[in-house]
Amino acid sequence: MTDMKIGVVGASGRMGGAVIRQVTETDGCVVAAASERQDSDSVGRDAGDVAGCGHLGVEIVDDAAALFDRVDAVIEFSVPDATVAHAARAADAGCIHIVGTTGLTASDEAILKEAGEKTTIVYAPNMSMGVNILFALTKQVAGILDEDFDIEVVEMHHRHKVDAPSGTALGLGRSAAEGRGTTLDESGVLSREGITGARDRGTIGFATLRGGDVPGDHTVIFAADGERIELSHKAGSRQIFARGAVQAALWASGKENGLYSMLDVLRLGNR
Repeated sequence: MTDMKIGVVGASGRMGGAVIRQVTETDGCVVAAASERQDSDSVGRDAGDVAGCGHLGVEIVDDAAALFDRVDAVIEFSVPDATVAHAARAADAGCIHIVGTTGLTASDEAILKEAGEKTTIVYAPNMSMGVNILFALTKQVAGILDEDFDIEVVEMHHRHKVDAPSGTALGLGRSAAEGRGTTLDESGVLSREGITGARDRGTIGFATLRGGDVPGDHTVIFAADGERIELSHKAGSRQIFARGAVQAALWASGKENGLYSMLDVLRLGNR
């Protein structure tokens, strides 16, 4: 059986390097192409050397769009604008697209869904298998408990993270809202400041912490009078996100066109 050829966008970044290392450690796939921004010092260098896993014979190029014609799947943890453009390129090339980019808007996600009509896309705000189990548990618990239990989502990330709340925190909020039969747009309180007044019943609150080198900690709190339930996931390494992304790429091989999530990969979704 031929190994799946995988391309990596953002090859010299923290997640890009983790993905390259994960692919080299996983049976059934190989790093076949890699890209970086035009102004990156890693352009022209070997992807394996940059990732610290040994020479792979794969030169990092400065045109991410070129990857989609050369590989079976592209894994991307980048920025929303680039991801949306690359989704269209993946659709044109019929290439599997694995998206772990955070900060995508509803309109961005709609573009991914449209691209999924022509190819297979797996998108999740967090590629960790454990976090996606947390998504499923959050929805289930929110559906069991009534509004006597206030829901709060607390997250902490490293000092360099640029979006807040994190995509994972928002995903947990959406899971809780879905379990409650509402939407995050209707019930979410993303920040609080000043004299806010009493907490509104049925809302889903968020608290964002930034500092150090924390890869990602998330807790969903269900708090009622006299008792509290906490569901938590703590990431000790970015490698867990890379592992999930590579698993998603292998799972997507041979699947029908469409926009999937890690819940589908873990058989926790509706498909």
